[in-house]
Amino acid sequence: MKQNFKLPLIIISLLAFAAILVFAVIVQKNPAKDYREVAQRSYRIFSPECPSAADFAGEKMPLELFYVHESFDREIMINTFMHASTILMFKRSNRWFPLIEPILKKNHVPDDFKFLALAESNFYNAVSPSKAEGFWQFLKPTALHYGLEVNEEVDERYNVAKSTEAACRYFLESYAKYGNWTLVAASFNRGQDGLSDAVADQKVKSFYDLYLNDETSRYIYRIVALKEIFNHPVKYGLYLRSGDFYPVIPTYSVAVDSPIHDLPAFAIKNKVTYRILRDFNPWLKKYTLSNKLKKTYQIVLPKEGAMNTEFLEKGMPVSETYFHDTLRINEIH
Repeated sequence: MKQNFKLPLIIISLLAFAAILVFAVIVQKNPAKDYREVAQRSYRIFSPECPSAADFAGEKMPLELFYVHESFDREIMINTFMHASTILMFKRSNRWFPLIEPILKKNHVPDDFKFLALAESNFYNAVSPSKAEGFWQFLKPTALHYGLEVNEEVDERYNVAKSTEAACRYFLESYAKYGNWTLVAASFNRGQDGLSDAVADQKVKSFYDLYLNDETSRYIYRIVALKEIFNHPVKYGLYLRSGDFYPVIPTYSVAVDSPIHDLPAFAIKNKVTYRILRDFNPWLKKYTLSNKLKKTYQIVLPKEGAMNTEFLEKGMPVSETYFHDTLRINEIH
């Protein structure tokens, strides 16, 4: 009797254990599968809205033409979804627009040209494959022609104030030639000779009627796309707070009209490192400044404590002038 009682109990136990195993297998989580399912449920990509009206320097973009609309739509889409690059551009613009804007205004150059500088360099001192350098991406011959010093020790293409003045001279000279700011901007990319030849050969007067190489064809559309996204970031999914932008760092200038034979020593004398000296004066190229012509250079240095982020956050709040839309948390869903 005892054996007969044990057998059903063993069978029941085995069946219960098997049921538990089956249940465990059924409910067992698959992290990779769950991740994919959550990603598919959560990830959405929508086509950004292409504006129905846009302009460069007050000159209307003829968006009623299909190829103009599609070209502009392409740059809106690329710069909307190139998140890291676009956000970094806007972070840096908060630092450099306040320097560039007054120079453009003083020279009677439209404010929209600040977006040309942004499109040229992302406000990063890179060297292009064609050896264009600085925020405005001047080639050496062009820089020299418009009054910038470029040699082994000094390269004023990296002096933002001076290179902006040189850019303004270029823009005003081009405007006297074309009478049209859109063509002026296009000529900055293509060169005056190349653009003038295209205008003459194709017998048209509007940038939007020209057949040009791909880089120049996209140039104006990219500039205006950056302007559009910059002015309406929330519309394009960019929720940035004023504190996200890089602040203007307070500085002062030291006038130098004689040679400096040891720039690292000069930096230490002025309570900074050579690295900081070069960061604030990237136009200096060597450890010396011979200054054989005894020119007066303005060497820019940060004010005491100005590099401390806590000081910048408390004493120098980031301007909210440039981003027209502000972050509204309840808009994020």
